[in-house]
Parts: sequence; C-alpha cells; structure tokens
Amino acid sequence: MLKIKNLHAEIEGKKILKGINLDVKPGEIHAIMGPNGSGKSTLASVLTGRNLFTVTKGEVEFLGQNLLEMEPEELARKGLFLSFQYPVEIPGVSMTNFMKTAVNQIRKYQGKKVLSSADFLKFLRERKSLIELDTSLTNRSVNEGFSGGEKKEK
Repeated sequence: MLKIKNLHAEIEGKKILKGINLDVKPGEIHAIMGPNGSGKSTLASVLTGRNLFTVTKGEVEFLGQNLLEMEPEELARKGLFLSFQYPVEIPGVSMTNFMKTAVNQIRKYQGKKVLSSADFLKFLRERKSLIELDTSLTNRSVNEGFSGGEKKEK
C-alpha cells in the first residue's frame, strides 16, 4: 500500500530526512513517533505533496503508483492528506453538508454515482457507529463550538 525506500528530503539546503524506509501493508496501522525536530512533520508533508521540501533521494510508492509524481489533490482523492491539528471554524456550513461534499467528491473521482442528500443521510446513519460519531456533532457548523479535544478528534 505504502512503500518508502531510502527517502531523503531537505528544506533550503538543510537535510531533514536521511534515509527513511517504511513498508505499510493494507490493514496495518503504524504510528510515527519521535522527539521534536526528528522529521515527523517533514515526512508527513513530503507524503502529502507539500512543495516546501525537496526530495533529494529515494522512492515512495502509494497504491502501486509513484507518490512523488502526484499532486496533493490527487493524493487527497486517494485518501492521503494532511489534516490540521487546530482546524478553523466554518460558520454556516454544517458538518453533514461538509461530509457529504467530501464523500461525493471521492465517489465522483472513483467513477461512482454521487449520493443525494437523502441517500447520504442513510449512508451516514449506517456508518456513524463504526466511527463512533456523536449525532449532535453533525448538526453543528464545521468545527464551530468544538473543544480543543473535539477538534483534534475530527
């Protein structure tokens, strides 16, 4: 699913990643841990296509494709993206509409039929227990009124 081989990256000539290797198979869960300055955020940024960093060596394959040649939008459609630790509030946009738009963009990318509002609500009801989604959160505007912990969970 994700294969990283001897990945090296730098910013403004400063070497940050110095030979990262990782092989994540479908269904596996990995945690990247380390002290401040060890390259965790740089690795995440490189994998999600942020152009702040220069990859100087190595290969990254995601779902059988060269990840380093993909645009951030394409990576996001495939399910690889960088989320915000402290997301901004978007007053007036309900979480339900936000999630429906995101799901339908992925469905469109995959060549599937987009869901109507009624079909999306059914889809959401069927899956909310899977992700332990509190129904009261879906009625709020995006990130509005969330505590710090709630924002990190979303």
